[in-house]
Parts: sequence; structure tokens; C-alpha cells
Amino acid sequence: MNRRAIKTLKTLLAAALLLPSIAGARAEGPWHAARQNTAGWQFMTPDERVEHQRQMRSFESYQECKAYQDRQHAEMARRAARAGVVLERPSQSGCEKLRARGKLQ
Repeated sequence: MNRRAIKTLKTLLAAALLLPSIAGARAEGPWHAARQNTAGWQFMTPDERVEHQRQMRSFESYQECKAYQDRQHAEMARRAARAGVVLERPSQSGCEKLRARGKLQ
């Protein structure tokens, strides 16, 4: 196979691999924890962030989600207070978003 054919093959392969991610970006993906939607994000370690996201995705009921979220917000408020910061909660609850998407009963 010559260089031009290899380059063309690589380009086609790259496009094929990127197409699902481009299409997925247009659709509503799963909820994910991020700085703008997670109270205390800046006070969490990277491992805690991953675990928080895993926890949020694991709930089947709104009550379980909300109970966890209340505990998580309280812990982040304690960490913020120790750092001399007043923690602001995101405008919309992750549990509310999950319930609106039909992920929680």
C-alpha cells in the first residue's frame, strides 16, 4: 500500500471514529458532574468527583438521590467554610435533572 492510500485510509478511519461522538454531542447525553452543576466541585478531589458522578447515576429513586445530594452538599459546605468560602448551590438540582429525564422515579 502506498503512502497516499495509507493517508486516505487513516482519514476515513478517523472520520468513522469521530462521527458517533459528533452525533452524540447533538443529542442529550447522560448527566455528568461538572463545575457548573455540582456544589463544592472545587473542594472535591478528582477521585471524589468520579465517585460523585457514579453515585448520582446509580440511584433509581428521587428520594435516594436527594438524600445523597443533601449529604454531599452539607459536606461541601463544611469544606467551603473551612476555606472561608460561602458555597453557592447550582441553580438546578442534579436530582431534578435526572427525574426530568425519566432516570429517577
